[in-house]
Amino acid sequence: MSKPSPITLTVTQTSTITPNMQRITLSGEGLSKYPTECAGGYIKLLFSPLGTTDLSQLNEGERPTMRTYTIRQYNPVEKWIEVDFVRHITTDLQCGFAARWAMNAEVGDTVSVAGPGLIQGLNLESDWFFLVADMTSLPALSAKVKTLPEHAAGHAVIQINSAADKQTLEVPQGIKVTWLIEDETEETLSQTVRNTEWLEGQVSIWTACEFESMRELRQYFRNEKEVAKENIYISSYWKRGVTEDGHKVLKQQDAQALAG
Repeated sequence: MSKPSPITLTVTQTSTITPNMQRITLSGEGLSKYPTECAGGYIKLLFSPLGTTDLSQLNEGERPTMRTYTIRQYNPVEKWIEVDFVRHITTDLQCGFAARWAMNAEVGDTVSVAGPGLIQGLNLESDWFFLVADMTSLPALSAKVKTLPEHAAGHAVIQINSAADKQTLEVPQGIKVTWLIEDETEETLSQTVRNTEWLEGQVSIWTACEFESMRELRQYFRNEKEVAKENIYISSYWKRGVTEDGHKVLKQQDAQALAG
């Protein structure tokens, strides 16, 4: 089955929702082909080698640079998606393509988008749930918690840059949300997770974060807590100090090492 061709979307709204997060609404007729359950999945924004959305700058046979982001919300009737971008500036241009674009985007700007890709969901028949995220995966967690049953119990541990980056989440009453604020503690994400109460019964794990944190948490959930593989979704969304392309290579190497 061939991959769908990229579509062109238009910025219809942009706002800084917290000091370190920019929310952009993208609209276009091409979204009518997206599956209704794509919230929490991902898209790839396409850029020229100079970091612009003008793909006419590509030489013949040259592929665009891709940056992956989560669909936080999808409206199939009005044909728009909502995407959150962590606001940051780096000295390495390659690391900051999408962030720079998002921070400077204006209503009416366009961008080419490939996708969507869907990710593994939660086992909703589990006795309780444990979700873990950082700033990059907070949009995906925001979408995933909406799929939980009303009676769901468990934890959501979220690492953010500052207290001002807290967001209002729609979570079942039985889900305890813990905000790990980097500005206020030296405790790591994996340490906070390890210090969180482990409940009785079958658990369903959803974790997405930085590469090294992911590996520490995978060790904890799979090896120490012996959670069955089918009840775990765990992924790294980025690697500190590495571009998305370099991170992709590291993920492939890590997967090969796990496979034996």
